[in-house]
Parts: sequence; structure tokens; C-alpha cells
Amino acid sequence: MPNQDIYARETMTNRSAPTAKPSAGQSAPEPYSGQVRAEGLSDAELVAGVREANEAHFNELYNRYFRRVYGFVQSRLRNHADAEEITQETFVTIFRSIENYRGQSSLLSWMFGIAKNLSNNTIRRSQNQRERFESVDKEHFSPKPSIGQASPDDDLSLNRYSAAIRSRMSKLPDWQRRIFEMRHLENMSISEISECSRRSNDAVRSSLYRIKKLIFEAIESGGEALPR
Repeated sequence: MPNQDIYARETMTNRSAPTAKPSAGQSAPEPYSGQVRAEGLSDAELVAGVREANEAHFNELYNRYFRRVYGFVQSRLRNHADAEEITQETFVTIFRSIENYRGQSSLLSWMFGIAKNLSNNTIRRSQNQRERFESVDKEHFSPKPSIGQASPDDDLSLNRYSAAIRSRMSKLPDWQRRIFEMRHLENMSISEISECSRRSNDAVRSSLYRIKKLIFEAIESGGEALPR
């Protein structure tokens, strides 16, 4: 079972519930002292606890349903890495939108609905990227002039892309930027990054996924949101 140290958990720590600092060698903090154990509680009781930012209740919800949500997503995406990322994103969304759950369907059905929407978004993005790739003329795959020989318009576009990426990256916590550097500049494995950063493998993967999305958003925007 993957560790539940994901963005939803980190978001939770910014709310009212206190947390304990992890000791050396731990990848995620234990529930704070005084928390009521959540094992055996009903779904309705877990939902009530999550609404009150109770970390133990969220952890139990995560442990209880992770495998079923992952299996549902995996059956749609047929890709382990994508399924793991979407499952993590599903639990982030569950935490952030728990107030929208009215109990008109089972909790698992509601969770599956969120997972389905996120999976469909991923499928559509993949299809769009594949269609754009297939529509590109073959001449675009031929060698291009070096950056030093680029036209002024190309230089301007490159600068805008770079500025857009820097702007988004600057808003990330230092530890997330460091994880990105370890993965893509130092070519470290997920497990090595987890050991160095003292964060779980799931937290590392989720962080890399978030940064990847930021970079794609910056590229797609072309820096349009930035001052010229």
C-alpha cells in the first residue's frame, strides 16, 4: 500500500489540525497524538472527520479505498505510472471537494466519478497530443539551426517560454524544485530522491507530476499571461 503522504495530506497540514514532525528515517509523519483511531468507522463518519480536517480519518479513507480507485483508473488508462498519478490526484480532489459529497450515492461511487473524470481528461490530452504530433509536417523533424542562429521571432518565443516556466516554478516550495532538479538534472531514481528528501515515493511522484503539468501549461500559454 503506498504511503498516504500526498498533496491532499500536505494541504491538510495547512488547515486547523496539528501534525507531528517526522523523526529521522520516517518518510511521513504519524497522526498527531490524541487523534482517535479511525479503523472501523463508517464511511459517513470518515467523511465527517475529513470535513473537519482530521488527518487520521483521511488516512483511513485513503487506506480503505486506494487499491479500488487505483484498479478502476488502471482499467481505463492501462498504464501504471499514469494510473498512479491520477489516483493520487483523485484523493487530492476528494479532500478539496469533500463538502460537495451529499450522500446521494455511495462514497465509492462518488470517488469513482472523480477518478473517471480525471482519467477521461488524461485520455483526451493524450489523444490531442498524438493528433498534433501526427499533423506535424515531416520537415519539422529535420535538423534545425542552432539557437545562436535563430531568428529574432524565435528568440522572442524562447524567452517567453522560459519566462513563463520560471514564473510558475518560482511559486513552488523549495523542496519541490529540488526534487525536480534531482530527477531531471542529476538523473536520480524515485527511491533515491525519496531517501534524500525524506518524503515518500508517492509524494515525490506527485510533486514531479505537478511540476510537469506546470511546464506544459507554460508552454501552451506561450508566456501570454506575462508582461511583454
